[in-house]
This record gives sequence, C-alpha cells and structure tokens, in this order.
Amino acid sequence: MVLRPVVRSLRLAPIAAALGLLAACASSAGSRPSAPVNALYGQLDQASKGYETALQQSRAGDLEASQLTLTRSLDQLKAASAQCGNTPGCDPQRFFSVFDHLLRLKDGDFDDGQDLNSDVDPSQAALAAGKTGAASLPEAQRSVTLLHGQKLSELIAMNGPVKAALEMWLTQFRPQLMDAYVNYQYLRYQMWPQYQKADLPEALLFGIMAKESGGKVHAVSRSGAAGPLQFMYATGMRFGLGMDNGFDTRFDPQASARANAEYLNEQLQVFNNNLELTIGAYNGGEGRMRRLVGDDTSVSFYDPRIYNQLSQETRDYVPSVLAAAWLFLHPDSYNLRFPRVDGAPGSITLQRPASLSELTVCLGSTAGMEDGWFRTLRNLNPRLDPQVAQPVGTSLQVPKPLERVYASRCVDGPWPILAHDLHSAVVPVVQAPPPEPTVRKERRYKVRPGDTLISIVRNLHCSSVQEVTEMNGLKHHHLAVGQELKLPVCR
Repeated sequence: MVLRPVVRSLRLAPIAAALGLLAACASSAGSRPSAPVNALYGQLDQASKGYETALQQSRAGDLEASQLTLTRSLDQLKAASAQCGNTPGCDPQRFFSVFDHLLRLKDGDFDDGQDLNSDVDPSQAALAAGKTGAASLPEAQRSVTLLHGQKLSELIAMNGPVKAALEMWLTQFRPQLMDAYVNYQYLRYQMWPQYQKADLPEALLFGIMAKESGGKVHAVSRSGAAGPLQFMYATGMRFGLGMDNGFDTRFDPQASARANAEYLNEQLQVFNNNLELTIGAYNGGEGRMRRLVGDDTSVSFYDPRIYNQLSQETRDYVPSVLAAAWLFLHPDSYNLRFPRVDGAPGSITLQRPASLSELTVCLGSTAGMEDGWFRTLRNLNPRLDPQVAQPVGTSLQVPKPLERVYASRCVDGPWPILAHDLHSAVVPVVQAPPPEPTVRKERRYKVRPGDTLISIVRNLHCSSVQEVTEMNGLKHHHLAVGQELKLPVCR
C-alpha cells in the first residue's frame, strides 16, 4: 500500500520521552489555571486535533499534506509537554491523557491492508505461507488489535493498576517480558492461528502467556496448572486437553492456545464481552467470578464489590495481562525494543543419535541466540525428554535458521563428539549410610497421691497413655502411690 511509509512515521516515542519529564514535575495547581497554563492546554488541544487530521489525510491518500500536518502537530505537542513541567499550575495528567488518546487512535484506525501495528516488530506480521508452512493468514495486523471487531486498545482502561503493571514489566520484570517475547516468536506459528480463528487479538494471547509462563511450555505451578497458558487439569479436560499416549497435551502449544481461545470466548459470552472480568475468571475461577458479578455484567472489575472480594493474585493478574498486551502493541512508545526474531518454523532429520541437550551443546550460541537453544528446542518438541537420545531418522522441529547450522555443526566434526561426551558423563552415586539405631531414652517417675496415667501424660507433654502402659506392662491402668514408672524422655 502506498500509505505504508506515512503510517510508519506515526510514532509517538518522542512524545513519550517528553512526557516522561513531566512525571516528577506536577505542581500544586490552583482552583483556576493561569493564562500561561491555558495557553499550553490550547497548544495541547491543537496538537491532538492536528494528529487526527494527519490520520484523515493519510487515509485519503494525501501523503505530503499528512506528513506536514503530522510533523507540525508532534512538534507542538513535544514543545507544550516540555514547558508544562516548568509552568506552575500545569497538570501533567492532561498531557498523559492526550498521549494515551493518540495511542488508541493509532490502533486499528486504518483500513484493511494498512499498517495497524507500526510500533510492533515487523516480524510479528511476517508469517508468509511459503516460509512458515502454515496456511495463509489474512488480515494479520488486524487480528493483533481487534477482539470480536472491537479495538483492543479501547477495552484496556489506562488506570492506576494498569499503569503500575506497566512499570513492573518495564523495570524488575523486564527480563521476563523479553524472554516471553522471544519464546513466543518461535511458538507463534502454532499458537496465533488458534486465536485468529477465534477472532481474538494476538496481543491478548501474548499478555496471558507472558504472565502465566513466560513462554515456557513445560511450566508447572504449585497449584498444578501446566503448560504455556497454565491450565488446571480439570479445566483442560473440559476443553479437550488430556493425556495422549502418556503425554499431557496441556504442554502442547497449539492445543493449549486452541483451548485457551475457546475458554475465553465462552467466558466473554457469559460476561457480555467484559474483558477484565473474563481475564479475572481465567485466573480466579469462572464460578467465583459469576457469583460476584451476578446479572450485572457491565460492572467494572475494579468495583469494590468485585475487586475487594478477589485474591491478591487475581487483583494483580488482570492488569498485568492487559499491561503486557499494551506493551506488545506499543513497545516504542514506552522506550521498549523487542528483539527481532526469525520465528519461521523448520525441521531437521537426525543423521546421528542425539538428545535435545546434546543438540543444544553443539548448536551453541549461533543464529543470534546468546542464551543457547535449549528452551526453544524443548518448546518446539514438547513430547520429548531432553535427556533421552533420539535415533537416526528422527524428525525434530527447529527454527528455520537452525537447519543449516545443524548440517554444518552437529553432523560431523568436534562439536557433536564433545556434546555426546559431556552427556555421557557418569556422576558417582554416593550410598547414604544406614540410619543409626534409635536408642530409646527413659526417665523415672514416682507416682504421687491423686496421679492417674492420663494426668501424668498430660502434665509431661511427651508421651501417650498407650506408650506408658506398654513400657511398664500395666494392666487396667492401675497405679499405686510410690510406684516407679518408666517414661520416655522428650527431646
């Protein structure tokens, strides 16, 4: 499309940088804005209207006028936002609100075939049928942003919890977010078509997977949830996930994505397309969410009648998923750069026996994967034990770039020999010494007037009536004053 170059220029990262200067500069505003503040607000309104005009000109095909209007509007917005921090009484939140509005304008605001996703790594929209082996995936960009025809960005409330979750993803959870993105790119050709068939946005799939497992196919939680999308066993069974020749299909990325999409569509219908309630039900249980919501499906997830009755885990889960989805759509606008990943699928046929662990060693850090290929090989071959050597002729799923690497490094030469030698290393087994025999320690107790076996045991807190009876050969629990009893010694 001829509009693509203009659309690609509609980036808001420079505005985000300018707005970042405002976060710590909020001044105490009076009851009525001053003239300088009103002037800044006027510039803000003009810039916002100019941006909208640029979009309209772009859609109409007037590329030159669109570019001029866009440049003028963004420069005006940057200048006004920079001045706000130094102008007493100026409210930075006004500028953040416009920034949020422009991001939402950009999402899904163009006709079919145009670049709906200019802030997202182009590889996300590059699944070509001839290269991936998957069926042709029309309207790739649109499915990134639409949920049943609705713009995903309009369903995400940019409130306090979501903003806090954005900060978490961009700071201490940033490494997990980046790992999740890389893992997802290699699983995308299996998982994303399941969402597309269900008319669900790809960004939502990424948000759930980033929060649930980070893209680790074999993840298992303490509660027993398993797989990249963390299904409980009973829920998985309800949506067709179960045991297949000893393999738990919750670990199958494609089957898990299909089941997840079916679950979300079921709950979206129950909650009248209320996305926050649906995501909350996925984490906290649909039964509990239905009881809390009742017949009022328009209620906000953050309504105290709902929010205050949920676990802290679910209260954190919903904004975390939505924040990860938002970053998937707008990485550049939050100073986030996802790595470019060639996730095209490929396969190799083993020409010598090898386990996934051995292949990881001989593949090394090739093709741009500094952390090695172990996680990716496991994710793409979830049915295989990574420590068990597979015979010659076994077909393995690998990223397309690894096909040539395998042929050059893992068939002949020193690397497969080294990998096999390391894998075959025998670790000595140390036999644990037999347990020492338990020596029963005893103490003596002289029966006093009024004593009974029960009172003696209760007062000493370290034995039972039966144990004392057996140690002393007592019958009928009869005791005599002055009688000496053997009692166990408490440690």
